Formats: sequence, structure tokens, C-alpha cells
Amino acid sequence: MRILQIVCAATLMCGLSVSPALAQASDMTFFLTSVGSADGANLGGLAGADAHCESLASAVGAGGKTWRAYLSTTGSGGVNARDRIGSGPWQNVSGDVIASNLDQLHFENLLTKQSVLNEKGGMTNGRGDDPNMHDILTGSHLDGRAVAGSGDSTCSNWTSNADGTGSAMVGHFDRNGGGANPASWNSAHGSRGCSQANLQATGGNGYFYCFAAN
Repeated sequence: MRILQIVCAATLMCGLSVSPALAQASDMTFFLTSVGSADGANLGGLAGADAHCESLASAVGAGGKTWRAYLSTTGSGGVNARDRIGSGPWQNVSGDVIASNLDQLHFENLLTKQSVLNEKGGMTNGRGDDPNMHDILTGSHLDGRAVAGSGDSTCSNWTSNADGTGSAMVGHFDRNGGGANPASWNSAHGSRGCSQANLQATGGNGYFYCFAAN
């Protein structure tokens, strides 16, 4: 009996449920970056952010897709994050569908701390964890469109790492915290500034969402 108990513990057999394996990384169409630029909100613009998504995805076998960062820009030639990411559906590396289409993504999605996995299948520190990293760069309104107005909401369209000037609209991937929309995954509040220290001071680390647009 003792041997059987040891075998059961070692193999998770004998009637115990086994957690499903992660889906093939090649099927992943959504993830939260596991690392940022390490240069605050200076991502090299949209092109640099997209390249970062592609690099992280390729490293785990999910290349070959058109990866886009969920980021809006403003001014001449500005774009909305929602217009960059295709039409869905999107699933994380575990195979869990987080949204079937753009409307569901922005209003009735299945994004939670547990479902917003990074490209490696790991979870990210949220509110209550040390350090908190739940502020995710988006530059977007609740509906996925760029924030209107004269203020900076994109840290100079993701090219600034200025300390104390500029700001980036962020969301809370764990749907928890402060700001005008604390439960919003994409539009909770603005950051204190654009430097790495500024982003960390408001509970972030310069992470952003990546979606496969095809």
C-alpha cells in the first residue's frame, strides 16, 4: 500500500484528476508580454512593439503569424488598438478562448488574472502581489479606440521614456485596482510618466498585450 501511495503521488494517477497540458504554442493567438522594453514606454513605436510580440512568440514556437501589439496612437496617422488585431477568436497558450470577436473582447471578455497568461504560460503579478505589475500599456479607451484630447496618453506614441512628463493610458489585466475604471483590462488610468521608474511606481512594468491578427 505504501508503494502504491508513492506511485500515485509521483504520477498523479489513481483517480486523481490531471491538469490539462498546455495547448500547442503554435495555436496561441493572445498573450501578455513576459518582459517589456526595459526602457519605460519607449517601445520603438508601434513597429518596435509589434516586433517585440513577434520575437516573444517565435521564441516559444508561435511565430508565423501577424502579431500586433494592442496599442493605440494619436495625432496624424493615429490608429486604434482594436483596428490592429484582427477579428478573433483569440486564445491563450493553454487553449482558453478569451474572446470570440472584437465586441466580446471589449465588453464581455473572459480576461482574468488566471487567463491572461504570458507567452510561456506563466501568470503575472497583480494587485496584492509584490511587486505589483498589473498596469498594462494600451493608450486606449474602453472600446479600444485611441484616447481623444490634447493630453498625452501614449507616451509620444510609444517613443518616450521621459521621467515625469507624458503619460500612458493603462489597463488592469487582473481587473482590480484604482483609477476611473479599476476593473478595466485596457483603460483604467494614466501612468505617472513614461520612464521605467514611473511605470513601476503606478503598479506596472511596461508590459503590453499581443494578439495574432490572422
